[in-house]
Amino acid sequence: MNKIKEFQALLQQKDIDAYIIPTSDFHMSEYTPEYFKAREYISGFTGDAGTLLVTTDDAMLWTDGRFFLQASIELAESDIKLMKMGEPGLPTLTEYLAEKFEKGGNLGFDGRTIDTNTALKIKASLPKAEIINTDLISKIYEERPSLPFSYLYELKDCFSGESYKSKIEKVRALISKAECNALVIARLEDQAWLYNLRGNDIECTPVFLAFTVITATDVHLFVDNDKINDDIEAYLLDNHISIHEYDEVYNFLNNLRDMKIMYDASTCNYNIYRALYRDNVLKDSLNPTSVLKAIKNPTEIRNDIEAHVKDGVAMVKAMKYLYEHADELDEISYADYLEKQRANQQGYIELSFTTIAGFDDHGAIIHYSAKKGEEYKLNTEHPTFFLVDSGAHYCLGTTDITRTYALGPVTDEMKEDYTLVLKCHIDLALAEFKAGTSGEKIDMIARQPLWTKGLDYRHGTGHGVGYVLSVHEGPQSFRYNGATYPLEPGMITTDEPGLYRDGKWGIRIENELLCIEGPATEYGKFYKFQTLTVCPYELKAINKKMLTKSELDWLNQYHKNCYDKLSPYLNEDEKDFLRKLTAEL
Repeated sequence: MNKIKEFQALLQQKDIDAYIIPTSDFHMSEYTPEYFKAREYISGFTGDAGTLLVTTDDAMLWTDGRFFLQASIELAESDIKLMKMGEPGLPTLTEYLAEKFEKGGNLGFDGRTIDTNTALKIKASLPKAEIINTDLISKIYEERPSLPFSYLYELKDCFSGESYKSKIEKVRALISKAECNALVIARLEDQAWLYNLRGNDIECTPVFLAFTVITATDVHLFVDNDKINDDIEAYLLDNHISIHEYDEVYNFLNNLRDMKIMYDASTCNYNIYRALYRDNVLKDSLNPTSVLKAIKNPTEIRNDIEAHVKDGVAMVKAMKYLYEHADELDEISYADYLEKQRANQQGYIELSFTTIAGFDDHGAIIHYSAKKGEEYKLNTEHPTFFLVDSGAHYCLGTTDITRTYALGPVTDEMKEDYTLVLKCHIDLALAEFKAGTSGEKIDMIARQPLWTKGLDYRHGTGHGVGYVLSVHEGPQSFRYNGATYPLEPGMITTDEPGLYRDGKWGIRIENELLCIEGPATEYGKFYKFQTLTVCPYELKAINKKMLTKSELDWLNQYHKNCYDKLSPYLNEDEKDFLRKLTAEL
């Protein structure tokens, strides 16, 4: 019996008509530890985003445009229907449930793994249905991995740039300003930032599983106490932080009464809401910690600039090896070599996400992940592209960079596609905008060169980047629908337009941008960007005639800057290689 059939039998046994299995842990983290990968275990779909709905006689998977191609391949031999989010004529999960449960029925899910916003929206759309809040996954997940375990460690002030005491004062001031007297934080990055602590509970994200409750007088940290050594315990107690066991949070919240509590309904799970809503007044709000950590302090900015130089050195060393040994490499072996070059840099911690290395038509799978035995070998004979999206955490900061290489002959079509993406990329880097402008508006600047050709890409143009935290952090982003948070100086956001030709190739070019002060005029304050990433582009894939003068000037100056910053850390052969990569067009 396959896993879907087995789960359907369990639903019938429990008298549940349908069950939602999301892609999330108890904290709505982007990357989930093995313990929480129930959707992957049952469906076989390995993408980073998607929601599985299993009914007593059917199964459907909703995912977004980044994973359409991957999901269609991985679900091809299953009975699971792929529901392409945003496509015309296809219902959303909520719309589908509203129709299915129009006359009533029992809908199940584990409230610890669904955010409050989603749960309340579903509940409101099903007035005649009964919601069964239960964990059925544990009853079917054989040999389930354990919850992750790693020791907490401190990020010293020379890296963080601000003490815990300073941060908690700012957080409490924002709680008070919101006319609340408590804050519940479930988001792991927010807690790691607040405490200046890190861990290794989640792959590629140096955080630890925890919940936090802050009042006007107390701070309560809920974490596996075995993860705390004597030094960290002393640090927490010196800062008057009360330590509780991880799973005690729900009982603690159940005992709170007559308080006005801030919480983020998009990151706090439904069981947190259920523990609080009856006896307290709740205010759904973006965590104050999310707002504060998005604006990097001078120490973080200075360190991050240095981290990108280290990352650029690793990239160039790996690029040299790639061009000289391409015919001996495959997607996985090159990703491994690139990781080794990063690991050789002082202060390296780990990758900031699993490297995406897609050759030829694999590059058209936006979040492609090479599997052993299915990886493509690289070659220098075929006119195509090799897309490599990678990054790392260093003690000095977090990097995220995509470069697309042409290892063999370059056709006119390849040049046009590559240069269109490069124009999008440069135009965003050159943007200047008035204070208060959101990423939604800035996103349109980047897409314009593609839109004028009737082309587009099914992902955002950029996301916020954390500081030795998650490589994907808000509240700011660049996307043309929903990126309403205004850009502010100190925010770091990626610039990563792309173009994907199914069955052919994928192109994405990505740098990190720091928002900085621009001129102030009688019309108000203006902001612009400083590019942090230092790594050359693929010169032979650029059609110079397609670039405007300002785009060409920016490109030549960028390449000069790359050589000036990276060459001091390279040997003579590597300098000669870099000199060719950064030659003026």
